Amino acid sequence: MSTEDAVSLIVGLGNPGPRYAGNRHNVGFLVVDELADRVGGKFKSHKSGADVVEGRLSGARSVLIKPRSYMNLSGGPVAGAVKFYKTAPESLVVIHDELDLPYGTIRLKRGGGENGHNGLRSITKSLGTRDYLRVRFGVGRPPGRMDPADYVLKDFSGTERKELAFFVDQCADAVEALVTKGLEQAQNEVH
Repeated sequence: MSTEDAVSLIVGLGNPGPRYAGNRHNVGFLVVDELADRVGGKFKSHKSGADVVEGRLSGARSVLIKPRSYMNLSGGPVAGAVKFYKTAPESLVVIHDELDLPYGTIRLKRGGGENGHNGLRSITKSLGTRDYLRVRFGVGRPPGRMDPADYVLKDFSGTERKELAFFVDQCADAVEALVTKGLEQAQNEVH
């Protein structure tokens, strides 16, 4: 992925609009916002149905993507960007919230199931493959019997917010390692 003309598409998953900005489900947006700051770019509307920033992360040509659709419909804009930038799904990195990891834990992997994550399900369906990279940002399990769908649509707690910027920064570092060093080396550094 780090060859001179190769491009990595880095998608942060979330829901558009201020109502959802602080939700656990929007952590992907927070990470790509951090990455956009690092490349000195501002998101611009793109015909794929997403907002994009083009730049270089640690020298690697990258396109940061925030679908303008709701999470459950992320696949259309993501597939549109893959087609527009003429990349293979293997060059796609998707950053998303993960209920099965403790808060702040970051894990990298290629492929696998969607674990009930509707954004991933939509992307997999639109691309026709699960063979893309995932950056999983742990948000923990909901307390008690709270519905997981309600939990991810709630804002981070006050305690979580105290460490959120640190974890978002760590996740952005993991994404940079992934696009510049490849999956195995990035996993060795992050895990």
